[in-house]
Amino acid sequence: MASTSNKPENPADDTVGRTLSLCPVCLKRIEAVRREIDGEVWLCKHCPEHGEFKTPVWRGNPSWRTWQRPKTPAAPVADRPLPVKGCPFDCGLCRDHHQRSCTVVIDVTQRCDLVCPICFARSTHAAPEDPDRHELERRFARVARTSPGSNIQLSGGEPTMRDDLPEIVAIGRKAGFGFIQLNTNGIRISRDDGFLRRLADAGLDSVFLQFDGTQDAIFRKTRGRDLLSSKLAAIEACARVNVGVVLVVTVVPGVNDGDLGAILKLGAARTPVVRGVHFQPISYFGRFPKTPQPEDRITLPELMRAIEVQTDGAFAAKQFSPPGCENAMCSFSAKFMVQPDLSVRPLMPVWQGCCGTIETAEEGARRSISQTARQWSGVPRDQLRPQASPAMPLETASVQDNTGAMDLDQFLRQVRTRTLAVSAMAFQDAWTLDLERVQDCCIHVADDKGRLIPFCLYNLTSIDGKGLYRP
Repeated sequence: MASTSNKPENPADDTVGRTLSLCPVCLKRIEAVRREIDGEVWLCKHCPEHGEFKTPVWRGNPSWRTWQRPKTPAAPVADRPLPVKGCPFDCGLCRDHHQRSCTVVIDVTQRCDLVCPICFARSTHAAPEDPDRHELERRFARVARTSPGSNIQLSGGEPTMRDDLPEIVAIGRKAGFGFIQLNTNGIRISRDDGFLRRLADAGLDSVFLQFDGTQDAIFRKTRGRDLLSSKLAAIEACARVNVGVVLVVTVVPGVNDGDLGAILKLGAARTPVVRGVHFQPISYFGRFPKTPQPEDRITLPELMRAIEVQTDGAFAAKQFSPPGCENAMCSFSAKFMVQPDLSVRPLMPVWQGCCGTIETAEEGARRSISQTARQWSGVPRDQLRPQASPAMPLETASVQDNTGAMDLDQFLRQVRTRTLAVSAMAFQDAWTLDLERVQDCCIHVADDKGRLIPFCLYNLTSIDGKGLYRP
């Protein structure tokens, strides 16, 4: 099997870490090393049967070394089993895992009303029968026992294909979960106000809205059809029922990596209903167009720098911090206050690197759970002023740095209602999989066998589409 890199071989002193990974062809566990080459970190591995694989996982500044955020491991499940086959083949979670659940994903259907060229789940119109509500009730109950207090995301497939989705939200609420989010393409909620109202009344807090760009040309490439008008209508519908919206962007090099600034401007213009913009560099699993090459990758530091350039420095790379919950190499985040003129102010201190204090993974997870629920939920009506957040036309929206003064009351009101969270999550595929990162994962899928599976492992597929866990 030919290497996925044109980079030369490197001496041993370029090694910045050793780990385990999988062969993208046979999915066997193999040794891997992280090598730094000209300021880039590559994951290099060798399968005795299928050869060498080298994939970029970190390009440029902030550097790999300064981004580290060590943690004391947590024990996520008290009665979790001992590993038998070894990570990543004993998920449930086994005792090799170092973090509890922060968000638990529950797939309620594999059906979808789109057939996107890019899809984690390879969903289609024709799919296996949906789990019934009794089965979903059992899943909620198991998660409540093993990961109490976690945030819940209802996913699929396209969950709104189920007419009984409001009843499923209510089941989650009855099971004791305080934050329930819907992962959706937004098509049904954009046109069915009654359905969305039922979801809100049942206790839905947030919509994780697939939103790849501000142009229909982008949606045609990522989703197969024009969708911008439906996306904007879905945002407006959520505003009417006070359900928070997070714009979720699958970032594909050469397709929408030049539209990041425009997406942030749109999100800022539509606060307070838009509570966050969440970028996901494309990972090559599920349904994907081809075996990835280095130019098909965009890494987290590249994403941070692109955001800064495309917003003229308003969303500066230095404002983003590594996570306190999952592995530092998995994500970044920051919060910004959107002011009345749509300029933004950072609300978090600049990351100065690890100060030597080692955090506990459990505390990082609990903090992430509460902060995510608070930030991504809709703003209560009693906190909104009558003139809050008109939906500014896209072509007139602007985001600029502004240091103008405001009094304390104005500042606190803006923080409560106009904070925009900007984040990214770099999911792993068979080429980039690093088992150290997997063992730190806090986003788990509750499957039909009662197991909790790290999200990347659940969706991971080999070159020919073979998976480890997803049915």
